[in-house]
Amino acid sequence: MKIHFIAIGGAVMHNLAIALQKKGYTVSGSDDEIFEPSRSRLDSCGLLPEKYGWYPEKITTDIDTVILGMHARSDNPELLKATESGIKIMSFPEFLYEQTKNKKRIVVAGSHGKTTTTAMIMHVFRTLGLKFDFMVGSSITGYETMVSLSDDSGIAVLEGDEYLTSPIDRRPKFHLYMPDIAVLNGIAWDHMNVFPTFENYVEQFRIFVDKIEEGGSLIYYADDPEVKKIAVAATGNIKKIPYRIHGHFRNKTGFYAATCSRTIPVKIFGEHNMQNLSAAKEACLAAGISEDDFYKTIQSFEGTAGRLQKLKENEKGIFFYDFAHSPSKVRATVEAVASRYPDRDIIACFELHTYSSLNRDFLQFYKGTLEEATYAFVYFNPLQFELKKLIPLSKYSVKEAFSGKNLQVYDDSSEMFAKIKSMNVSTPVYLFMSSGDFDGCNMNLLSEELLSTS
Repeated sequence: MKIHFIAIGGAVMHNLAIALQKKGYTVSGSDDEIFEPSRSRLDSCGLLPEKYGWYPEKITTDIDTVILGMHARSDNPELLKATESGIKIMSFPEFLYEQTKNKKRIVVAGSHGKTTTTAMIMHVFRTLGLKFDFMVGSSITGYETMVSLSDDSGIAVLEGDEYLTSPIDRRPKFHLYMPDIAVLNGIAWDHMNVFPTFENYVEQFRIFVDKIEEGGSLIYYADDPEVKKIAVAATGNIKKIPYRIHGHFRNKTGFYAATCSRTIPVKIFGEHNMQNLSAAKEACLAAGISEDDFYKTIQSFEGTAGRLQKLKENEKGIFFYDFAHSPSKVRATVEAVASRYPDRDIIACFELHTYSSLNRDFLQFYKGTLEEATYAFVYFNPLQFELKKLIPLSKYSVKEAFSGKNLQVYDDSSEMFAKIKSMNVSTPVYLFMSSGDFDGCNMNLLSEELLSTS
């Protein structure tokens, strides 16, 4: 089968392209810009386009399917040519469903915890030697790609993103997966550029639950009022399985998940990760995994790239990086680090980068999210307002919105980094959070510099 990708450089798109090539498909693609690590990974597989841009002549009659990415526009020249030629056009969620429609699909949804919960389920399955398809939103140690499809597996584990499917399909991606086992891990308003009200955002999760296959299961976080409302109101022949934050404690030897009958040392920490662990446990049990096997295998789970990822630790301190960008994610991440290291100074640095975070009407929801940090920094690049066509924010308005002690706001990243580097703090814990990159800052190099023992 011959597949062409329009916007092949996307995080999931380039992984799907590589996965299909490994499966034996003939793959080509185009994009007008491709960043790392997509660029290097496509290049190593011989899939990097020779030139950036859109070329209608690439759309030939021998192409079986065009997979359209969200990054492309509805007037994309290659898309128009494919439409005129009558070639089948699919989004990657449509394609994933088509590839997994005869398998048991576990779909993990929610405003936060999706990637980690999905990765936990994958870790358990893989450690137990089970064969499964998957799609996850972040790189995971030990996996070559974030997507894998096969002809001989009976189960698929998919991260259910609520963002839009493609420029010509305005449905959220997770509406297309039709889960047999659905996980709903929490709802906190996000993506206000496409979901302008909280009610409109919540409605997408109601629709997702309605898509559960007959006889399927809904695993839901019972302590989130919006999630609970959706679960209670859900109709149809489905099993409803509530869960809460897993029991846990911390001592000098580490972090532990605990039940009445067992104590399990784990490599992750934080209340939000104990919520993720409970969700993953219930999903695994629903898929036929025993409780003993779950607890035995989850002990070795180390997390995912960009989710409380420890980049460096030595006698001088610790450096974490996290993809957190929504208010609920920022708060949960800061609180997790502060509770794990109560006797150390937490230096938290957060970049406003998404459309929602830079929107003055949304900014109020960040109030108090950094208050558990000893020192807090917020950064935004003024150029982003022009790019996203938003009304500019002032440093004063950002500081007022976040509030809290020891909070500093910067619109110049070099100035902020200079300030952080000049701080004289004993054994600090650094926590940098962004869905961007702080103007191209290499987090690994920064961690080396801040924790240099020379």
